[in-house]
Amino acid sequence: MSTDRPEAPRDEYTHGHHESVLRMHSWRTVENSAAYLAPHLREGARVLDVGSGPGTITLDLARRVRPGGVIGIDASAEVVARAAGLARSEGVANVEFAVGDAYALDFDDDTFDVVHAHQVLQHLSRPVEALREFRRVTKRGGVVAARDVDYGGVIWNPPSPGLTRWLELYHSVHEWNGGEADAGRRLKGWAREAGFTDIAATGTAWVFATDLEREWWGGSWAERATESQFAAHAIESGHSNVEELRRVAEAWRAWAADADGWLLMPHGEIIARA
Repeated sequence: MSTDRPEAPRDEYTHGHHESVLRMHSWRTVENSAAYLAPHLREGARVLDVGSGPGTITLDLARRVRPGGVIGIDASAEVVARAAGLARSEGVANVEFAVGDAYALDFDDDTFDVVHAHQVLQHLSRPVEALREFRRVTKRGGVVAARDVDYGGVIWNPPSPGLTRWLELYHSVHEWNGGEADAGRRLKGWAREAGFTDIAATGTAWVFATDLEREWWGGSWAERATESQFAAHAIESGHSNVEELRRVAEAWRAWAADADGWLLMPHGEIIARA
């Protein structure tokens, strides 16, 4: 099977919604994933969270803008239902969740004070078009905030041929799906192309080093390497096979078990004023 990128970008979500993926996404909060946005949140603000996933960041945003409101949208109805259930169980009343399309938001112009997207633009074949749509629904003077990982800057210790192959595969599969794995470094340029002129571009990183962090991160990626949508896409695209993905999973487990294990994932961030 050809490994060439399709002529028409697939616009597929590389990770899918396997339980191993949602466990990782449920760890995210404003503090560990959107601290750059926190100074721009105020009581009473209206916020749209695009690609809200299981909803943990969305609920955190809602708590910070009370009595304002937050709407979280995601392409997956199953994940939207899960997020709504989390909101009910935690008693967060100023938030709602709905199925939505980042390219065609079902809201009027100038509706929100803040539009937020965490780890979304990297998965879109038309990120500039999405940013234009985010800008459309943002009030004049409001902010569009985006944060995306840059896989080209991921580093780890000790050296691991298996993880090196994982990163090569990740780039190939992500590209095959129509996305940009090194999105973090491109956010500012995409925002400028979308028409923003007032852009603050920053960067932060996740680091996984303690025994618990390695067990959680490495164990989750070992599972994702063989059972998630990433694995299915790697095989379907012709970039890998079951045996190689098993070796990648073992590399993740070996890294997690190594007391010297350390991994850094850099992220680009933008605050773009409408």
